[in-house]
Amino acid sequence: MAKLLVTGGAGFIGANFVHHWRATHPDDELVVLDALTYAGNAANLDGLEQVELVEGDICDTALVERLLTEHDITTIAHFAAESHVDRSITGPDAFVTTNVVGTHSLLKAAKKLWLDKGSGRPHRFHHVSTDEVYGSLGPEDPAFSETTPYQPNSPYSASKAGSDHLVRAYHHTYGLETTTSNCSNNYGPFQFPEKLIPLFTLNALSGRSLPIYGDGMNVRDWLHVEDHCRGIELVIERGRVGETYNVGGGQELPNLTVVEEICRGVDAAFARDPSLPGRFPDAPAAKGGSSAELKTYVTDRPGHDRRYAIDETKIRTELGYEPLRDFPTGFAETLAWFLANEAWWRPLQARAANARG
Repeated sequence: MAKLLVTGGAGFIGANFVHHWRATHPDDELVVLDALTYAGNAANLDGLEQVELVEGDICDTALVERLLTEHDITTIAHFAAESHVDRSITGPDAFVTTNVVGTHSLLKAAKKLWLDKGSGRPHRFHHVSTDEVYGSLGPEDPAFSETTPYQPNSPYSASKAGSDHLVRAYHHTYGLETTTSNCSNNYGPFQFPEKLIPLFTLNALSGRSLPIYGDGMNVRDWLHVEDHCRGIELVIERGRVGETYNVGGGQELPNLTVVEEICRGVDAAFARDPSLPGRFPDAPAAKGGSSAELKTYVTDRPGHDRRYAIDETKIRTELGYEPLRDFPTGFAETLAWFLANEAWWRPLQARAANARG
């Protein structure tokens, strides 16, 4: 039986990982450490048994040491991070604190408890990172691999790059048993409504504008969060110590195509379900219109990377990973989840708007 500390486990990807791990490893002990900031939500863990949620900051090294000791933790799955690029442009300090200082705090605690005390027991520190550390690709450039040089272009990606380097250093310098995964753009259940897919989905339901940066042709590789969690599970269980694995969805799409798929999906849902116009009377689809009417083009954000793409050859050939969903299938599941969980996202819409303002 493994004993896991999941940092950021009440956030979007972390909570999905906790749900996935509980379903696939029902006997393991799970402790979630989350600061429950604007994007953390204890309700994301509702319905899960034998999961302890501890509200706290990963920068509190003493707290981390206590949790590792009291629960005899053998694995850290590190998701906790500030992750919204727009926020990093206007307030980079929080990103450096959480992503760099916080990761270092966890590494120090893990080294002290797992190495310095000489227990010699097997352990794993898995660090969840992003493809944004690699910078931006041109239209014909090969996809990011694990050997692509780091060229972060935003305070967010720079802070994640710093945390990646710290994890690598703690393995090579001290022998800490680490792995790192760099993922492409995630979407799915429990995603806070400031990211593109939940924001535009809920805006379409509420009759609010769909603001598209620049020409809308910035390209991303889209990864359903449940496929991502399967990839992380494989790396934790079978990945080689000290290695990095890129996890992608194999769905390289311009943002404009994603927005158009959201509009089509919402309109089709209204056509199928006669209850939706009554629930969402402000949606264009409720009045016989199209969600595409809400599209607007806004000034591009500073340092907006043009294209990301993931080469997942390593995790596929070494660990047998492959994504199970294409984007239309994954988005249809995601839209169905948001339509079925209005009570979850309604309060968060206001929180997201307040946080942006």
